[in-house]
Amino acid sequence: MKQRIGIFVGSFDPFTVGHDSIVRRALPLFDRLVIGVVGDHVSKPYLRPAEERMKAIASLYDNEPAVEVLPYHGLAVDFARSVGAHFIVKGVRSVKDFEYEREQADVNRMLSGIETILLYSEPQFSSVSSTMVRELQHFGVDVSSFLPKKQ
Repeated sequence: MKQRIGIFVGSFDPFTVGHDSIVRRALPLFDRLVIGVVGDHVSKPYLRPAEERMKAIASLYDNEPAVEVLPYHGLAVDFARSVGAHFIVKGVRSVKDFEYEREQADVNRMLSGIETILLYSEPQFSSVSSTMVRELQHFGVDVSSFLPKKQ
């Protein structure tokens, strides 16, 4: 039987409670979920090193054998192909996110036939973003409530 493999990709700087929610809710849909951590990003030149972000994410799921954390460069569809995935998982917080992700999903399907599964944010996480967490950190705010804890 063919394995159901999905990918969840992003810069994850930092990986938030919203990201964790998407991973935990996507897990029952797949035999394997690969979290792809962007290694470089033109519009985000000040990312923490990918290795550091990957280690933090992997430690959250070290008791979850269906989760794998890998570096990712280039197009999501190329990364999906490289790990044998047929699905891309994306989180959606708002109408703005939905429109962006819908367009990406259409292009990804045209390029590769790979389907995108959109999971809506849980209401309590709809305003949480990595950008917001980084900004709060910059101003010395305790952001621990926005970061997932190991389960």
